[in-house]
Amino acid sequence: KQADDRYARLMAEFQNFKKRSAKEKQDIHSYANEKIIRDLLEVLDNFERAISLMENGNPDVKSDENDAMQEGISLILSQLLEVLTKAGLEEIEALGQEFDPKFHHAVLNEPSDEFKSGEVSKVLQKGYKLNDRVIRPAMVVVSE
Repeated sequence: KQADDRYARLMAEFQNFKKRSAKEKQDIHSYANEKIIRDLLEVLDNFERAISLMENGNPDVKSDENDAMQEGISLILSQLLEVLTKAGLEEIEALGQEFDPKFHHAVLNEPSDEFKSGEVSKVLQKGYKLNDRVIRPAMVVVSE
């Protein structure tokens, strides 16, 4: 009876080990790209800044040239976003959402007529999740 009991415990321990190993292997596979994706987020931010500046117009650049550059950069940005999305990247929705410290990093509090108290009124920097794990929280302003 003691040997049977011992055998049952060893089998249970072995099954737990197998499950834990499989989960670790899955996690390694799911998050192997995390470092490179974090680095690419800076590139993504810079593309978005460039498009924003172009939308506001530059008096030194002709309108046709500006439109062509903006279209080209927008296409590159959408291609980059598509690749990152396939890799498991997802933007964290923030504007108008209830402040959640798991997903948002509050930088300022300010009064707002448009948003309720405790809601995100401005997004200063987008946040992202990789396969449901936050890799960069959204930097936000919260209404009072």
